[in-house]
Amino acid sequence: MIILYHCVSARSFRPLWMLEELRTPYELKMLPFPPRAAARWYLDINPLGTIPLMIDGSTQMTESAAICQYLCSRSKSTSLQVGLDEEGYGAYLNFLHFGEATLTFPQTLALRYGRFEPEHRRQPTVAEDYTKWFLARLKTLEPILSAQPYLCAGRFTAADVSVGYALLLAQHLGLASRFTPSVQAYWQRLQDRDGFIRALESQESAAIAQGVSTVPAPDTLP
Repeated sequence: MIILYHCVSARSFRPLWMLEELRTPYELKMLPFPPRAAARWYLDINPLGTIPLMIDGSTQMTESAAICQYLCSRSKSTSLQVGLDEEGYGAYLNFLHFGEATLTFPQTLALRYGRFEPEHRRQPTVAEDYTKWFLARLKTLEPILSAQPYLCAGRFTAADVSVGYALLLAQHLGLASRFTPSVQAYWQRLQDRDGFIRALESQESAAIAQGVSTVPAPDTLP
């Protein structure tokens, strides 16, 4: 069975959401945030100290978007992936990695310099600049989502999971009110999905059972 190491609403939510969409059995191991500091034993199995860590037999992966792609391939036949012979294949791969590299990356810097660093090391100007960077790049989705309900191939795919997590993180950062109209409507569609709802319920019940805070990771520090 797949094992997923996860912090509440952190990047590891991407593979958790994918597992629920695919209805793939898994074991969820909850960690306090940040695990490299709050759960030092975790470094013995993941020297990076980051989440996610997914273990599937001899396979170990730590990149959330890559795990989404892996889970689709593992499922062999699923509408959540786009095949090489489909017109939307390039867009699928692009948005799958756009969610992490282009959207989540600036948010992590905003988090670091706005919340996570000690008070004397925080840089509000840097945090605001990276927030603006995120919002500017997010606006590039507006014309796409004004014309279609999902990002590519005419259906919900793993690319939407990847980008959807960036929107979840933005919501925790209080940025949802700054989404453009079509992005806002898209975000609501994603939240209405059964797989998304099950993933939220799964992380909450697992956190309670394992004695980990249910407060989302971005909100665990002042």
